[in-house]
Amino acid sequence: MKHYKETLRALQIELVKLQRHFIACNDRILIIVEGRDAAGKDGVIKRIVQHLSPRDTRVVAMRKPTEREMGAWYFQRFVPHLPCPQEFVIFNRSWYNRAGVEHVMGFCSELDYQQFFRMVNPFEQMLVDSGIQLRKYYLDINREEQRQRLAAREEDPLSNWKISPIDREALRYWPQYTEARNTMLRTTHNDIAPWIIVDANDKKSARIQLIKDLLSVMNYNGKDKELLETDSKIVRKFNESMIEDGFLAS
Repeated sequence: MKHYKETLRALQIELVKLQRHFIACNDRILIIVEGRDAAGKDGVIKRIVQHLSPRDTRVVAMRKPTEREMGAWYFQRFVPHLPCPQEFVIFNRSWYNRAGVEHVMGFCSELDYQQFFRMVNPFEQMLVDSGIQLRKYYLDINREEQRQRLAAREEDPLSNWKISPIDREALRYWPQYTEARNTMLRTTHNDIAPWIIVDANDKKSARIQLIKDLLSVMNYNGKDKELLETDSKIVRKFNESMIEDGFLAS
């Protein structure tokens, strides 16, 4: 991507402006980043938080639930990580694990799965009603891109820590993950907490476009609106037609 470093730097300056604003105004911002294994979640989150104050910015990546947590209300373990005033929180995967890997790999029952869908929209409605600014992003890649990225991780000693047994099953379960993704998007996209889809087959373009979209919907002083124009070929709000027209990988 041409001018990637220059554009990223300009966007990171905008993110610093946003941070000054949400600290001054006691805002609470919550960003959810979801996507298949190797979709680029870590990379985009790293660029978002790179120059932000670590005192006011948190990245949440949940571990496997403990036995105690497995017996509790599903959303309970996530609640302590929600943003307080003056905080910007990014979930690197979230409660949507239940709609994806837990369902596909059989880590939850069908009853748990259906109960999740009954509860998630009201739960997010409560978050928004409480004043949290919620933005949900799904990074989408095609099968060949995932195959190449997972293979590269295996070979790179600085990246192969990311590989888990579940990651190694990602390609074999591609159709099941596709079906789970479609069900999740159809069921949990709404006006209160919409899904924003990012074509992440090109990592650099995905990072730039996601950050632009995020900044474009946030309120802060000194916004460079010209800089924040997004490319609808890469980032756009979910619409069910995306499943059929090829915008989402099948």
